[in-house]
Amino acid sequence: MNSSLDSKNNQLNLHKPRNITAVLVVCLVLLVICVFVSLVFGSRPVRLNELIDGLFHPGVDSFGANVVRKRISRTIFGLFCGAALGVSGALMQAVTRNPIADPSILGVNTGASLFVVCGIAFLNISTANQYIWLALAGAAITAVFVFGIGSMGRGGATPLKLILAGAATSAALSSLITAIMISRTYVMDQFRFWQVGSVGSATWNSIATFAPFLTIGILIAIISAPALNALALGDEMASGLGVRTGVLRLVAAFAAVLLCGAATALAGPIGFIGLLSAHTIRLMLGPDLRFVIPLSAISGAIILTVSDVIGRLIGNPGELEVGVVTAFIGAPLLIILAMRMKVRSL
Repeated sequence: MNSSLDSKNNQLNLHKPRNITAVLVVCLVLLVICVFVSLVFGSRPVRLNELIDGLFHPGVDSFGANVVRKRISRTIFGLFCGAALGVSGALMQAVTRNPIADPSILGVNTGASLFVVCGIAFLNISTANQYIWLALAGAAITAVFVFGIGSMGRGGATPLKLILAGAATSAALSSLITAIMISRTYVMDQFRFWQVGSVGSATWNSIATFAPFLTIGILIAIISAPALNALALGDEMASGLGVRTGVLRLVAAFAAVLLCGAATALAGPIGFIGLLSAHTIRLMLGPDLRFVIPLSAISGAIILTVSDVIGRLIGNPGELEVGVVTAFIGAPLLIILAMRMKVRSL
C-alpha cells in the first residue's frame, strides 16, 4: 500500500518541495523571534538584564524578572494552543475536503463552549481537568452533528453545505449558551473571560494538562498524513490504494477534535488559527499533508503568539484578548476565500 501511495503522490506532484528547508528555517527563526517578543513586550516591557535574570537567575526577585517568569508559562501555553489549532484546522480541511474548514467556522468551538457552560452551571466544575473532558465531548458531538447535516442531500458534504451547517449550529448553540447564562450571574462571571479566548491565565498546571493531548493529537495527524493525501483523490481512488476511508476519517477527525477540544477547554474558543496557518503553509509548499501538518503546527504557534503580543500592546495598560485579535485577522481572509470559491464555481 505504501508503494501505491508513493507512486500516486508522485503523479500528483506531491513530492518533497524544493523550498521545504528554506520554509522550515524561516518558520523556526520566526518562532524564536516570537518567543523573544512575547517575553519582552506587554503592558510593561522588560529590559535585557531583566530578561536574563528571569530566565537564568531564579534567585533574583526583582519585578522585571518576575514578569518574565510569568510570561514564560503564558508563551509556552500560547505556542501549544497555536500548534494544536493549526494542526486541527489542517486535519478538518483534509477530512472534509473543504479548504476553508476551521474549528470556529464549523461550530466545533461553540459546541465545546456549550458543554463547559453546562458544566459550570449544573455540575459546579472549576478546574482545567474538568473543563477539558467536557469540552472534548462537546466538540466531538458538534463535529459529528455538523458533518451529518452537511452530508445530507445531493452532492454529500460540499464546502458550502458544511459552512452553512456549521454557521447554523453555532448560532443555535450560542443561543443556548446565552439562555443558560442569563439567569445565572455567577456562571456569566466565570464564563465571560473564558469565552473570548485568552492565554493570559496560563499556568504550569494547565500546560501539563494540555501536553498529553497535544502530543497524541499531533502524532496521529502526522501518521495519518500519507493516507489523507490519498483521500484527496476521492474515496474510490483511495480505497483502490488500500486506504480504509471510513476508519481514516474517524481517526483523523478524532485527532482534530482532541486538539481543538483541549485547546478550547483551557484557552477558550480562539478562532481562525487553523484557517490562517494551513493556508499560509499550502501557499508556500503545496497540498502535501506530510509537510502541511507539521508546519501548520509551527505557523499556528507563530500566529497565536504574535496575536497575543498585539493584543497586549493595543490594550495597554490592560490587554485585548487574543481571540478578538485572531477574529480581526481571520474574518477578512475567510471572506476573500469564500469570494474566490464563489467565482470559481460560477
